[in-house]
Amino acid sequence: MKLILECLTVPPFQSNCWILGCSETQAAVVIDPGDEAGILKTLEAHNLTLKYLIHTHGHLDHVSATAAIQQQTGAPVLIHKEDQILLDNLELQGTMFGLTAPEVPTVDRYIGEGDIIDCSGHTLSVIETPGHSPGGVCLNLENEKILLAGDTLFQDSIGRTDLWGGDYQQLLDSIREKLWQLDDDTVVCPGHGPRTTIGREKRENPFLQGL
Repeated sequence: MKLILECLTVPPFQSNCWILGCSETQAAVVIDPGDEAGILKTLEAHNLTLKYLIHTHGHLDHVSATAAIQQQTGAPVLIHKEDQILLDNLELQGTMFGLTAPEVPTVDRYIGEGDIIDCSGHTLSVIETPGHSPGGVCLNLENEKILLAGDTLFQDSIGRTDLWGGDYQQLLDSIREKLWQLDDDTVVCPGHGPRTTIGREKRENPFLQGL
C-alpha cells in the first residue's frame, strides 16, 4: 500500500506537523498539529479521511490546532497520559511565550509503550521517550523504517529540557535505550528542522557523542 507522508512546517514556532496516509485505504493520521496552516487542505488534496490526531507530546507548538481540527472532523485525540497536565495548562504555556492559548482538546485515548496504532494499511508503534516532556513518545513506522520523533531527537540536536517536566538525563536515557536500538538507516522525522537518520545522529550529533 502506497504511503503518503507530508510535512507542514507551521507557525509560530516552525514546528513540523506530519500527515501520514495511505493512498489505497484513503485513511490518514495527523501528528502534532501545531497550527492549522493547510492541514485540512492537504488531507483534501490527497482525498484522505482523518482517522486520528496523534501527539508526540503536549507542548503548545504541537497541539495548538488540535481542538479546532477535532471539532471539524470528529477525529479522536491520542496522547500519553503523563502529558495531560500540559494540555490542561495550555493557558499557562501561552503566557510563557506571550501567546493566546488555544482551546484545550478532549483526549479520547491515552497511548503508551508498545501500543499499536492502526492507520488502515500502515501501523505505528509507540515508543515512550520521556525527557523533553513527562509523556513524550516517538512513533515508529517499522515496515518503512520511519520514526516520527517529535522533540526527542533532531538533526545535530536534542529536545530542550528546561520546560515544565523536562529532564536532561532522562532524555539521554530515552535516546540511548530506545532510539539507538533502531536500525541506523531509520529515517527520523523530527518535530522541528530537517529529516535525518539514526545512524547519522549516532555519528555526528554533538549532544550524543559517547552515549
